[in-house]
Amino acid sequence: MTETTVEKVTFDADGITLAGHLHLPATADRGLPAVVVAGAWTSVKEQMAGLYARRLAERGLAALAFDFTGFGESGGEPRDVESPSLKVRDLSHAVGYLSSLDRVAPARMGALGICAGGAFAAVAAADDPRIASLALVAPGLQDGELMRLALGGEEAFAARLAAGQKARAHFEATGEVEYVLGVSETDSTAAMFGPYAYYLDPTRGAIPEWGNRWATMAWAEWLTFEPQPSADRITAPVLIVHSESAGIPVGARRFADRLTGARELVWLEGRGQFDFYDTEPTVTESVDNVARHLHATL
Repeated sequence: MTETTVEKVTFDADGITLAGHLHLPATADRGLPAVVVAGAWTSVKEQMAGLYARRLAERGLAALAFDFTGFGESGGEPRDVESPSLKVRDLSHAVGYLSSLDRVAPARMGALGICAGGAFAAVAAADDPRIASLALVAPGLQDGELMRLALGGEEAFAARLAAGQKARAHFEATGEVEYVLGVSETDSTAAMFGPYAYYLDPTRGAIPEWGNRWATMAWAEWLTFEPQPSADRITAPVLIVHSESAGIPVGARRFADRLTGARELVWLEGRGQFDFYDTEPTVTESVDNVARHLHATL
């Protein structure tokens, strides 16, 4: 593996300053293939996106992990609101920033999405022709049916949607944002309630940079966000790395079936969703496949 460097960078997104970490191979200074990396929902650049960006730089790519609007070190208000449309927009701005760098070849631009970041990256690739290659690792590619199944049925879906709409109306009337915990094993109001070890372990995802909170009004947009149709419009070659034991594998298959261009599915045996975030050998196997795909298609 090559030595790498990392630079703290900022770039503009419609007047909001976004903060990122740019990971680079230490020995290359021109014509690099490049990739923007999006992590799981509520995550910041120091979590799985940063890990994958660093590991891809070791394999010869310029890789940018950044904080989305309202998260981490990036600007934007209100804070910590999970907005798929805003995150897709931010990815396009990240592509523009990365492609402007002297060390990067603008025509060799890819996107990588992990978990929910896979949904954001998929829609961005469908909308932005500068993204010439797409890689998705354990992506959450839901549709309405799959979202209802994940939440436990129509009643649970409707309850969260109603709560999100109510919180959105309250914000628009007062400017006040209602938050719950992002992850908890004890508080059933958390967005993710259960033994989500990655987010609860300070040696893994429970880092100081991550706020562990969820804006209730985000449900209003999130539950109606469907990345599946973006597959119909993607022309870039696509790699999907997933597992039957990870989140929503049927969504990955449905998405792949809708793709009209080049596609490759890599299934890793017996890997849970959080294994793809930081656990070996899953991360190395995933990064190796992503790097192979990007080098071959950029």
